[in-house]
Amino acid sequence: MNPTTPMKPSLFFRHTFALATAIGVLASGRPSFAATTAEREAEFYPLITVPIPDGIVLEAGAIQALPKQRLAVTTRLGDIYFVDGAFQNPPANTKFTKFASGLHEVLGISQGKDGWFYATQRGEITRLKDTNGDDRADEFETFADGWGIGGDYHEYAFGSKPDRDGNIWVVLCLTGSFTSENQFRGWGLRVTPEGKVIPSASGIRSPGGIATNHLGDMFYTDNQGPWNGTCWLKPLVPGGFNGNPSGFKWYSLATNLGAMPTPPSSNSRIATERIKMKEFIPPAVGFPYNKMGQSASGIASDGSDGKFGPFANQLFVGDQTWSTVMRVYLEKVNGVYQGACFPFREGLDSGTLSLEFAGDGSLFAGGTDRGWGARGGKPFALQRLVWSGKTPFEIHEMHAKADGFELTFTEPVDAKSAGDVASYTFENYTYIYQANYGSPEVDREKPPIESATVGADGKSVRLKVKLTPGHLHELKAPGVKSAKSQPLLHTAAYYWLNEIPAR
Repeated sequence: MNPTTPMKPSLFFRHTFALATAIGVLASGRPSFAATTAEREAEFYPLITVPIPDGIVLEAGAIQALPKQRLAVTTRLGDIYFVDGAFQNPPANTKFTKFASGLHEVLGISQGKDGWFYATQRGEITRLKDTNGDDRADEFETFADGWGIGGDYHEYAFGSKPDRDGNIWVVLCLTGSFTSENQFRGWGLRVTPEGKVIPSASGIRSPGGIATNHLGDMFYTDNQGPWNGTCWLKPLVPGGFNGNPSGFKWYSLATNLGAMPTPPSSNSRIATERIKMKEFIPPAVGFPYNKMGQSASGIASDGSDGKFGPFANQLFVGDQTWSTVMRVYLEKVNGVYQGACFPFREGLDSGTLSLEFAGDGSLFAGGTDRGWGARGGKPFALQRLVWSGKTPFEIHEMHAKADGFELTFTEPVDAKSAGDVASYTFENYTYIYQANYGSPEVDREKPPIESATVGADGKSVRLKVKLTPGHLHELKAPGVKSAKSQPLLHTAAYYWLNEIPAR
C-alpha cells in the first residue's frame, strides 16, 4: 500500500468502467446480459453493507469481534467504536458508540482479560479500559513502545491478535517504504503478555496485515516495492529474515538475535539467496501483480467449522487497491510453508484493509481509500460477507507433488473434462529479487501438462507437470466442469513453490 505504486486506476477509469459494466456494452457495441463476476459470487457469498452514521469517518484499520454480536472497530483517524446491530440482515438498527479517540492510526486491536483492550497505533501499543461501564475508555496505559517513529506517512504499525504464547506481534513499515533511521522500522517485534518488546524478525518492507493461521503460526502481507517483486504472504519466524535488508542496522540493538546476516545480493532470485542465507524465510504465497491485486492487506483464518462454507482453516486476504478478498491454501513441504492463492470475492465498496471472522461464521471487511485509492469508489466502508448455503464449484486445494500438482474440488468433477489436459493452461515464472522497485515476471517457462488423472473420489485431479522451485505456478482450468456441468466460479490458481515434495 504505497501512493507511489504504479498503475493505480484513476477515478475516471473506475467510473467509466463501472458505467460500461452497468450498461453491458461489449467492445463490439452489442449489449451483454451476462452476470458480472461479483454478481456470480454473490449467489454464494452475498455482501451486507453496514450503514455508517453521518459524521463518522470509519476508515476501519482493525476489527475485533466481541460477545453478544458486537464489534470493536478502529479507525485510521485514531478512534475506536463499538458497533451494535451489524449482524442484522439488513442491519437497520445499527448503533455506533465511541469508545476512545485521540489515538494515531490504529491498525490492530484485541480484547484481553479483565476488560482491557490492546490497540496498536503508530508509536505504541496502548492498553485501554472502561472502568465504570459507560462504554467509554477512561483508563489508558502505554503497554509497549519499543520502536521509533518520525511522522512519515508510511510508518504503519500493524498489530496482531495474541499468538499461542499470548504475544502480540507488531510489523513496522519502513519510512517512505524504502529505508528508515527510526528504530526497528522494517522489523517484526513480539510483545509479551507483560509488555516486553522482543525484536524477532527483520526484512519487512510495507506490511498490510498480520494474523495467525489455524495452527497458530504468524503471517503478514508485504507489498510490492524494493526487494519485493510482487505482493506476498510471508511467515514470521523468530530469528528469520523476510527479504528486505533495509533494517539490518538494528541488529546492533537486537542482542537476542546475534550478528547481522550477510546482506543478500541484488538482481538475484529468491531461490538463489535462500541457499546463501540460512536466516532467509521465503514467502509462502505470491499474489501476482495486476492479476490478483496490487496491495495485499488484512488476513483472517476461517475457524468457523463450516459456517462459512467449504473453506475451513484456509486464510482470507484482502487487497486494498482492488477492493477484493482473496483466498489462500497453505501447506508445509519439507518444513517450509508454501501454497496457492485464488480469487474469492470482488465488488467491495472501498479498499479492503481489515478482515475479521465473527463467531457466527461471517467475515467482516473494513475499507478505506484515503491516500491509496481503491476500485470500490467509496472513501470507507464496513461490510459483512456471509455464506448463502450454496457451495460454489471451485478449486478447493492445490497440493504440490513430486511430479506436479493434485487439485481437489468443492464438488465432484465431470471426469471427461477434468481428465483432459486441454482443459488447463499452465506456466510458471518468478521475479527479480532486487533493491529496485518491483519486478516484471521473468524466467518464464511453459512446460506441457503431460497427463490429468481424475481420482477415485471424483473430486480430485492429479496433473503431471514439471515444477520449478522459486517460481509462481499459474494454473487456469477454464475447461473443467462439475459433474452437474457447471463451470468453475474462478478458473485461476497461483501456487508459489519453495520445495518439491519427495512424492
